[in-house]
Amino acid sequence: MNLQDIQKLITMLEKSNLNEMELETGGTKIRLSKGPGAPTPQSPPQFVMMPQASQAHGAHIPTQAAEPAAPMAAGPAPSDAIPIPAAAHLKAIGLVEAKSPMVGTFYRSPAPGAEPFVKIGDRVRKGQTLCIIEAMKLMNEIECEADGVIVDVLTENAQPVEYGEVLMHIDPNG
Repeated sequence: MNLQDIQKLITMLEKSNLNEMELETGGTKIRLSKGPGAPTPQSPPQFVMMPQASQAHGAHIPTQAAEPAAPMAAGPAPSDAIPIPAAAHLKAIGLVEAKSPMVGTFYRSPAPGAEPFVKIGDRVRKGQTLCIIEAMKLMNEIECEADGVIVDVLTENAQPVEYGEVLMHIDPNG
C-alpha cells in the first residue's frame, strides 16, 4: 500500500459519517480515526500502520502514527460499530478482487512441491493463471482478469473455497 492509497482512504473517511475505519491488505493493517469529538472533517484523521505478525521476512517495522493518539471518547463499544463492507475499501484504493468462480479446493501451484503460479509482489497480466480450483476431480485454472501486481493472497494452499470467495487482491496501478 502506497501513500496515494492511504490518502484516498483518508479522503474517503473525511467525506463519510464514519469516525473510524480499518483495512488489512498485503501484510499491512491500516486504521483511520477522526479522533474524539470530531464529527466534521476539520480535524485530520489519524492513521497507524502495523506489520502483520505472520510476515515471513521477519523485518520489524515500528508502528507509525500521523499524530499522537488521543484517548477514546465515550461512545458505542467496538462491537456496536457498523461494519463497512470490504469492497468499499477496495474500490477506494482501486484493488481488483480475484474471486473463486466455483466451490472447490484452492491450489497455488500446478503440482505438489512446485513453485506457486503467483506470489505477493508478482506482476501479472490479464489471462495469466493465478491458481487452480479443484472441483469434482477436475483441475480448473483461474485466470487473472486485469493487469497489475498481486498485493494479497487470502487463501491457504489446499484449503476449500466457496463460490465468490475472494482469493487474491490485485493492484492494477502497481
